[in-house]
Amino acid sequence: QVQLVESGGGLVQAGGSLRLSCAASGRTFSSYFMGWFRQAPGKEREFVTAISWRGSTSYYADSVKDRFTISRNNAKNTVYLQMNSLKPEDTAIYYCAVASTGSRLWVLDGYDYWGQGTQVTVSS
Repeated sequence: QVQLVESGGGLVQAGGSLRLSCAASGRTFSSYFMGWFRQAPGKEREFVTAISWRGSTSYYADSVKDRFTISRNNAKNTVYLQMNSLKPEDTAIYYCAVASTGSRLWVLDGYDYWGQGTQVTVSS
């Protein structure tokens, strides 16, 4: 079992920045791929970004590329999402998730454990 707790969400104006954190506990964190998804009201949960277990490879949705950066600190069992140049369309609940393999990082069922989410609201 892996427990995930997200933090760092909040209200920010368009063009601003936020950094989300996801703290993991339970099984060996450093062995897992980590991902971030988001779900806006009335929409399906969508892939945002993912990072390999060593942190050497990352993947981004086109909509956030060059604005968001994922990173991880295995010593602290934490993954981060730095979000810059935020837009109102980035408003959503952001979820972190753990995947034991890297074969399906872009889809929901590629992940084994999920956090409860943190709300990000970007005002125009």
